[in-house]
Amino acid sequence: MKDFIISSKTDLINAIHEFGFLPFFANSIEGFSIEEHITRDCWYDSDDGVWSAWEWKGPVIRETGCAYGKFFEKKACYISPEWFPDFANYRRDGYDFDARYDDGLANYRDKTLYELVDFNAPIISKRLKQLGNYKKGGNRGFDTIITRLQGQCYVIISDFVYMKDKFGKPYGWGVAEYSTPERFMGGSFTERVYEKQPQESCEKIMEHFSKLFPNEDLKKLKKFIS
Repeated sequence: MKDFIISSKTDLINAIHEFGFLPFFANSIEGFSIEEHITRDCWYDSDDGVWSAWEWKGPVIRETGCAYGKFFEKKACYISPEWFPDFANYRRDGYDFDARYDDGLANYRDKTLYELVDFNAPIISKRLKQLGNYKKGGNRGFDTIITRLQGQCYVIISDFVYMKDKFGKPYGWGVAEYSTPERFMGGSFTERVYEKQPQESCEKIMEHFSKLFPNEDLKKLKKFIS
């Protein structure tokens, strides 16, 4: 991957469109993350206490229409709308969720949470946990299940929403808002996601990654995207 610097939201958006895939944190592919290319003043150790990379998340998702979620090594990543249909097709192995469940490839707990997201999207994590009774003495495994559904590309983070105090002033960190790609991206996703065989999508992604990382071992790249 060629060297680049992220020092603004515009730089980040341009990088997402140029590379198609851009993980947030450092991972097993050296140099393939925002963390490794962003200027210090925009990262969490900035002197002014403003963590720009985190503040940009919601606006970047809204402005680009990209998919955001834990897609690689259970870590967050932006994937452009141009590349996400192929990636989802590959990760889903050509199954929509109902077909996956009917074939015994998804369990009931996954189905329950997926349907809560699908029926209520967009929905913030706090409300999702309330609806699903994910609390002490109630249902368990929310974080594990929502991460798995993201990895399979059935659920994405569609925005980050700030809570407001009694005066209407935002406070704290942005809270993840969940949706399905179908609901968030609409026809640009649904009309493309299953147009190829999953293996064709895999080959297309592998060809792209091979160009981004010509010196990386192909087996390592295949393991990373799988």
